[in-house]
Amino acid sequence: MLRIVLLVVVVILAVLVFRLTSRSAPPAEGSLAPDFALPSQEGTPVSLKDYRGKWVVLYFYPRDLTPGCTREAHSFQVDQAKYAERSAVVLGVSVDSVDSHRQFCAKEGLNFKLLADTRGKVSHAYGSLTNFGVLKLADRHTFLIDPGGRIARVYTSVDPVKHSEEVLGELDVLEKAAAKE
Repeated sequence: MLRIVLLVVVVILAVLVFRLTSRSAPPAEGSLAPDFALPSQEGTPVSLKDYRGKWVVLYFYPRDLTPGCTREAHSFQVDQAKYAERSAVVLGVSVDSVDSHRQFCAKEGLNFKLLADTRGKVSHAYGSLTNFGVLKLADRHTFLIDPGGRIARVYTSVDPVKHSEEVLGELDVLEKAAAKE
């Protein structure tokens, strides 16, 4: 009996390891950002191409109403005027539902778009999906997309408290470099 239990545990662990290691790689800096259309917290579809001509901060996060995700969202919310000054928009993506996003925005006073990737396809396209089989979560990744639709910067290691400030600093660097060209 013990052998059967151990065999089942080993098989389950092997499946989990396979799923975690079989994720797609994030798109490379300089490549075209994968386009998408996802519903926002208002239920209206949002497409990346709607923002052509603007900088897009596309950030993926694990779950609504969790401590780290709430801190990160608050930082982006506080900095909304700074993003507007730089002709940039912030779009958050998780595998949570439209209703969950609506509740998150209402409770936390968020006024930027949160997109519901309930099937995980966009998160997967951006190499930002952890799939445990029955449980899927978006990884905490951010993609800074230039006005032409190309990925200018990829962040795969994110501190939710300092991240918005980090992205704003990078936007300034990229805008200065573009002005010199």
